[in-house]
Amino acid sequence: MRDSDKQSSDSATRTAEPGPAMSGLPAAPAYGRRSVAEVLGSAAASLGVPGFGNALGLPQAKRVCVVLADGLGRGLLKQKTAHTPFLRGILQQGQGAVPVWLDAAFPSTTAASLASLGTGLAPGQHGLVGYDVLDPAQDKVVNMLGNWDAAVDPQLWQPFPTVFERAAEHVAVTTVSLPQFGGSPMTQAALRGGSFVSGTTSHARTAAAAEVMADSGSALMYFYVNDLDKAGHRYGAQSPQWEHQLEELDATVKRLDASLPAGTTVLVTADHGMLDVPESQRIDYAADAALVDGVRHTAGEPRMVHLYLEDDAGEAARDRILAAWRARFGDRIWAFTRADAIAAGLFGTVRPEVTGRVGDVMVAARDALALYDTRRVRPTALEVVGQHGSLTKAEREVPLLTFQASGKTASGRAAGRRGSRG
Repeated sequence: MRDSDKQSSDSATRTAEPGPAMSGLPAAPAYGRRSVAEVLGSAAASLGVPGFGNALGLPQAKRVCVVLADGLGRGLLKQKTAHTPFLRGILQQGQGAVPVWLDAAFPSTTAASLASLGTGLAPGQHGLVGYDVLDPAQDKVVNMLGNWDAAVDPQLWQPFPTVFERAAEHVAVTTVSLPQFGGSPMTQAALRGGSFVSGTTSHARTAAAAEVMADSGSALMYFYVNDLDKAGHRYGAQSPQWEHQLEELDATVKRLDASLPAGTTVLVTADHGMLDVPESQRIDYAADAALVDGVRHTAGEPRMVHLYLEDDAGEAARDRILAAWRARFGDRIWAFTRADAIAAGLFGTVRPEVTGRVGDVMVAARDALALYDTRRVRPTALEVVGQHGSLTKAEREVPLLTFQASGKTASGRAAGRRGSRG
């Protein structure tokens, strides 16, 4: 374990214990113990890769496939088990000491959680601390996901080796995902290393995954599914469209169970959960001068807003902004400072290069509320139904299901190939 890894892990252990949190905030994610940051490192440890700890207690394995279902909250999965007969069976059979749920990173958004998954670090170390955040060097808000700023080098923004890079020295490492993510800046920042195999459909990706695993010895695979998240944002997590994509996910995992080499450890987890926000509660805060007076930049997500104050703003200006937000929204939000967030361990240990990327003031939604600055986001942003980013259980708790693939034995695969050639 690198010194930076240990520092982040040690700090997380200190700050993630249950109990009263700074400024009435919920407890920090359980970095170092039971968060998305422990998934790939534990998988590597279960494969015998040196330098990793098995915090999740995964069984020893020769092959591991980690399925990341974007947007699959623990609460939603429990609520909708009628749509997931295969995953329901996995839940019912139990998995010993391996935890059945994890904390997403903070904020509970894809950029932060996938970077924690890929690096094994808390956001305060890897530096992807929101959907979009301030780049202090440019005095400009930059996107951390699909619209990466051309002036931001992803490997300088996130300079630590990924789990894939470290593990690839010892085992075969493969990412199976959509073609457009192969060389994306987000992938370069958080998930670089190993080989990349793409497919435009879930059937194509499961077939590719099975073929790669069949030809590998000891192997670590990352398998990404994004359809749930897309359906949730557009239609809501309570919609028939979302339920259909949940059924498709269940079918995909079932195909992996049948087609991966027998005995492969399969992990199913997610980067965040989701809840639906009614149109009436998608609020344009830019229209309220008291909430933005003295604010130089706004960033984050509608459920976890970063506010960056003018350079000459002092504590009085900061306290005035806090008071204005609390007066406007009351107990519907958590409003807190950068110092509060760091003291509470929400980002884990924050390295100096990352501090300025975090808002001077942050506002996180506690109920079905979404907050927009329409001066800088497109009107279509207010059409998003399913949302995430905050500290509620619906957003931060994600499942962790693990099982051994029933798959085909090596002899069975050979016989199948002989039959196909004949």
